[in-house]
Amino acid sequence: MAKQINVALIGNPNTGKTSVFNHLTGLNQQVGNYPGITVEKKEGICKLPRGLKAHIIDLPGTYSLNASSLDENLVIELLLNKNDKDYPDVAVVVSDVENLKRNLLLYTQIKDLGIPTILVINMADRMELKGISIDIDLLEERLKTKIALVSSRKNTGIEELKELIINYGRIPTEPCLNASSIDPEYFDRLRKAFPNQSLYKLWLVITQDVNFGNLNRKEINLTQDFLPKKKSELKRLQQKETIARYQFINGVLKETHTVDINAAKDLRAKLDRILTHKVWGYVIFFSIMLLIFQAIYDWSSYPMDFIDMAFAELSEWSKNVLPAGVFTNLISEGIIPGLGGIVIFIPQIAFLFLFISLLEESGYMSRVVFLMDKIMKRFGLSGKSVVPLVSGTACAIPAVMATRNIENWKERLITILVVPFTTCSARLPVYLIIIALVIPDERFLGIFNYQGLTLMLLYLLGFGMSVFSAWVLNKIMDIKGKSYFVIEMPDYKLPMFKNVAINVVEKTKSFVFGAGKIILAISIVLWVLASYGPGDDFNNAEAVVTQEYGNSLSEEEFNKHVSSVKLENSYIGIMGKAIEPAVAPLGYDWKIGIAIVSSFAAREVFVGTLATIYSVGSDDEKTIKNRMAAEVNPILGGPLFNFASGISLLLFYAFAMQCMSTLAIVKRETNSWKWPALQLFIMSGIAYVAALAAFQILK
Repeated sequence: MAKQINVALIGNPNTGKTSVFNHLTGLNQQVGNYPGITVEKKEGICKLPRGLKAHIIDLPGTYSLNASSLDENLVIELLLNKNDKDYPDVAVVVSDVENLKRNLLLYTQIKDLGIPTILVINMADRMELKGISIDIDLLEERLKTKIALVSSRKNTGIEELKELIINYGRIPTEPCLNASSIDPEYFDRLRKAFPNQSLYKLWLVITQDVNFGNLNRKEINLTQDFLPKKKSELKRLQQKETIARYQFINGVLKETHTVDINAAKDLRAKLDRILTHKVWGYVIFFSIMLLIFQAIYDWSSYPMDFIDMAFAELSEWSKNVLPAGVFTNLISEGIIPGLGGIVIFIPQIAFLFLFISLLEESGYMSRVVFLMDKIMKRFGLSGKSVVPLVSGTACAIPAVMATRNIENWKERLITILVVPFTTCSARLPVYLIIIALVIPDERFLGIFNYQGLTLMLLYLLGFGMSVFSAWVLNKIMDIKGKSYFVIEMPDYKLPMFKNVAINVVEKTKSFVFGAGKIILAISIVLWVLASYGPGDDFNNAEAVVTQEYGNSLSEEEFNKHVSSVKLENSYIGIMGKAIEPAVAPLGYDWKIGIAIVSSFAAREVFVGTLATIYSVGSDDEKTIKNRMAAEVNPILGGPLFNFASGISLLLFYAFAMQCMSTLAIVKRETNSWKWPALQLFIMSGIAYVAALAAFQILK
């Protein structure tokens, strides 16, 4: 037992699998991608009694081992491959006490693979509420396993589960039922043809391609003694297997599981009638969204002001304390302002993830998906497209990955192409700083903040544009055939603080560190380009200012003009002036032009870029917001960031494809550079035209 125990956490969607994973691993977890593909992989370390450790891998939710999507297929791929480094020593199947019959189908299939399998019956705290009673000892005997009765909410049963994991070697590996009984003659021939192979594993390998199409798996070398069946016959055998398993499960539950309907108390049906109502459902949803965006602004203003001022003072402090020189200037004018441009938005990003987590944990998000499905179908999207569009509010990358659940290729492709229109958290820093500059901090009817309303309208604009684009693509691509949307409605429950906290911390940390690396690198490059330049005007900026103004300027004014001349004649100034004719009709100067170009790597770089540019050579303690507010439009005069240019910028960032990571994921998912190239070109074109029209109309 000296080695680390590999544990596969498996279960149907909405069984509380993530809660069990969080209880076992806490913050000792990481999120990555499976090798060679873009489906999210969650794994973590669980500290067990007696100084042991378990490597927990949280596999994608699946209803059975008859996969119908790529993420479900991952479960089968891992369980069939003993050479995989993550191949489990023990499988932990998480079930929901209210849906035990359906959950046990997956359990019996995994048990037949010969892997020690523990059954977790989760949400045990709801047994009394639902009038459910279970004979655990008899159920263990019938299922030939060990059972952990767990309540994630009350944190009970987790220690017992850890003990079962330690003692996994004592769990029987014999199957619950003999799957070969569905067609003894066929399985007998299969056994003779492959005498050294697990019979049920062979059956899964043979039938996977029937459900899911070509999986690029190495084909079985069939012998003359074993002739394959037609796909229709294999489908029929799969159905017989499922029926046989449910007959076994019904028999077991009849002996061990009872429900007293008279003892149950349930408000779910009443709430569903209101929250999924064809009128009130939408009213409630948009009211909740409105409250969320108001809270994002009101609650986060104080920590944001503190962070903004702290970074301004830190920059000034480093300039005064550290020895004068290039390195000090790099830190005070490049790195610190660049990082300050992203750290300032941690409070609002954290609040956004907090509210999304609360909606998901409570079970309400599934109702939103169901509600929006009625709209999606009118625009040629699959009902399953709602999930990527909703998750796109956090990040487009996992949203594009989530399209793997859509079986129809054209519907999946359309969803991939339109997902980047939804407002992701990377756009949030740009929106927030521009809204703060051009939208008055006043209230409508004394209740609704204009800035919060603007933010909500931008989210609705992104969602509306994605749906409209899908409608256009649907007409162009002429999708034929129907697909069906199925979603399980989980029970309503109070969100668990631990799950919400872990989700907020992990998502915010991922955003900040992911963006931080890009911003740090770009800030250093931009500082170098802004601090050096060719020619006499840059090297003799003092003489240029003296020649133009004489001795009429104060020392402070003289230094500001010198900094301005140096910046305009630096390498970045020359580059900015070159692209200024293209961005001037949109109401931008060369500095904004540089920020836009640099933000094509990642949208959130925009604020960091401007923070770096405005900080080069600056000796005052003004915050980023104050420096941006003080900028003057070189052509029209007045503030550079006014209502017209602000709306123009907001629309540009609402529509432009400015995320190289998303383009790379789209290339991988579509296996072609054609689609991401079209995405980049068309979205950027729409953004430019919309921004141009807005500025020219509003100026």
